[in-house]
Amino acid sequence: MKKVLVQLAFFSFVLAPILACADDGREVVVVYNKRMPGSKEVAEYYAQLRQVPERQIFGFALTTNDVMSRAEFRNDLQLPLAHDLEAYGLWKLARTMIPVTNGEPKHVVRQIVASKIRYAVLCYGVPLKIASDPNLHEVAPATLSAPLRRDDASVDSELAWLPLLDTKPPLMGPMPNWNYGVTNTALLNPTNGILMVARLDGPSADIARGLVDKALQAERDGLWGRAYFDARGLAPTNPLYLGDQWILTAAEICRGLGFQTFVDDRPDTFPADFPMSQIAIYCGWYAGEVCGPFAQPKVEFMPGAFAYHLHSFSAATLRDPNNYWVGPLLARGATCTMGCVNEPYLGLTPNIAVFISRFTTSRFTFGEAAWAAQPALSWQTTVVGDPLYCPFERTDEAWLQELEARHSPLVDWAILRSINIAFLRGRLPGQLADILVNLPETAQSAVLTEKLADYYSAEGRRDAAIATYEKALQLDPSPEQRIRLRLTLGKLLQLKGSDAEARLDYQQLLNESPDYPGKAAIEREIISLPSPDANSKH
Repeated sequence: MKKVLVQLAFFSFVLAPILACADDGREVVVVYNKRMPGSKEVAEYYAQLRQVPERQIFGFALTTNDVMSRAEFRNDLQLPLAHDLEAYGLWKLARTMIPVTNGEPKHVVRQIVASKIRYAVLCYGVPLKIASDPNLHEVAPATLSAPLRRDDASVDSELAWLPLLDTKPPLMGPMPNWNYGVTNTALLNPTNGILMVARLDGPSADIARGLVDKALQAERDGLWGRAYFDARGLAPTNPLYLGDQWILTAAEICRGLGFQTFVDDRPDTFPADFPMSQIAIYCGWYAGEVCGPFAQPKVEFMPGAFAYHLHSFSAATLRDPNNYWVGPLLARGATCTMGCVNEPYLGLTPNIAVFISRFTTSRFTFGEAAWAAQPALSWQTTVVGDPLYCPFERTDEAWLQELEARHSPLVDWAILRSINIAFLRGRLPGQLADILVNLPETAQSAVLTEKLADYYSAEGRRDAAIATYEKALQLDPSPEQRIRLRLTLGKLLQLKGSDAEARLDYQQLLNESPDYPGKAAIEREIISLPSPDANSKH
């Protein structure tokens, strides 16, 4: 039966270029802060797990503050790192004649002509931001708008143009990223003017170390779960419409890959009572502080999950587990993310549609996808997570076969993805329900049984849907999935006219999940419904 399933779906990845994530630790330099407790330990832990050569681990005496001055950045990090990369033979420079351009006379600069490394990993405690330099007196181009006439930047983004150091590019305003949108990973190289910088960071050193653990787990087992996208429903005339389109396009990419995909296009963010279960991918905007399901003590991030909230100050600090966005997302279990340390303006934030496309269908590493999605360098974005992380290296067909051979419960998610793709390719809910009924995994899987119930409901087979949702509740669903099942079941029972049964279902929800944020609304619903005793009198 699963062979039939594979043939039905056969996967959207077949249409994508077969690119492998062949990068390893030899292409990485690891940087830590000698003055920050725990920073070296994170660096050594990462280097051990990713087999980074010992000679490619560099410690520098940096400030322990989030913010460093422009002079501190230049003298304590930028210039020493450039020196060590050349001294250790990790990149080779050669003199190049630059012709007369833009009024500049002909001159000679040293440029990177060969590089053994492509990535730099900044470890817990390396400063996050570069403050504006009051002593910088560059003349900004007339074409640069006033809000962009600034030299503050994230450390990550400023370090990314390290290969161009000898060309002395202007520090005022963003620098165009000529690798933006690339589809060829070979271009993401210091010889092409970019060092892909990411950090293992967060509210604690333990959280920073955990980012590589979860990345490796997802590479070993796959990135499975559901995808959630929180757009705002903006009209094309809205000046922020671009942000919505990025998010909605990313949602369609994930839907096309077979992810069970949820899209909210209302102005508000996902509410706190939304049962967000088994999160593999989350993208949303535009709240200044972590909110909704992500403000709860526990969030159901799957190992390897990518989570991103677009806001101008989402990464104003990484040290706080409860304020802004990046720190809280990491503290609650996300494996990788991006954020802005200061106001970037929408068009200079990461293009999340490009990121999702490169990370999934093109099988870029996390670092490659993140920097291919950046319109600018020398600006405000920080990239947090293992840059080598690559959970989509194998096709879904290969995952399905491997997980089945390992008798892994994760095979349910591979089946779900293939079912969803078959639906997108024209298979009817009834046909797919018949397939699910005959799969032995369905009888033991809350994930597949819920999907079967969804198909019954879509066909108008209410009694079958009710019975199947009830069965899913007996198959050890996750806590948030259990809430969703209860809510869905209660609504169906009410539509059927089984109000007393609905009342019992909602009461069971409260018994199982006493801290549910929507408790008050459920209690009101229970009060409005007749009790079982009332029904029995008729």
